[in-house]
Amino acid sequence: MVQVFVTGGTFDKDYNFITGELYFKDTHLKEMFERGRCTVDIDIKTLMMVDSLEITDDDRAILAHNCKRCLAKDIVITHGTDTMVETAKYLAKQKIRQKVIILTGAMIPYAFGGSSDGFFNLGSALAFAQALSPGVYVAMNGRYYNWDNVRKNRQTGFFEALPTT
Repeated sequence: MVQVFVTGGTFDKDYNFITGELYFKDTHLKEMFERGRCTVDIDIKTLMMVDSLEITDDDRAILAHNCKRCLAKDIVITHGTDTMVETAKYLAKQKIRQKVIILTGAMIPYAFGGSSDGFFNLGSALAFAQALSPGVYVAMNGRYYNWDNVRKNRQTGFFEALPTT
């Protein structure tokens, strides 16, 4: 089984056509897994629905607690992209043993339809969670990165490995 924890982020934002604002209503993950014809045993648990710019260390502690106590070895976390790397670092420092933890997100909300990268990132994260060795990773744009070797390139909008020195 793969445990999926929802924290919010652009992944789950909806669009108000009248005001033009993005907001949270509910997670889209169940629908996404169904549309993707996923046959993996998945348990989805919403822990919070926040923009990652508003996530706190208290929120990260809730996430770490749930990662530690869940029975699944493989964990996927949907998270906003702005502070995903900080949360990955926080989780790695918690020394959660014998679990694969993959953080993923989207630059464009799933609610926007075919233009969202969320569907692709979610599928990639699910596959990586089942294939990688225990540790904390970020999965975006079809690639995975170790928690301590990744950044969001704010000019390109893609995640990338840190430059070598």
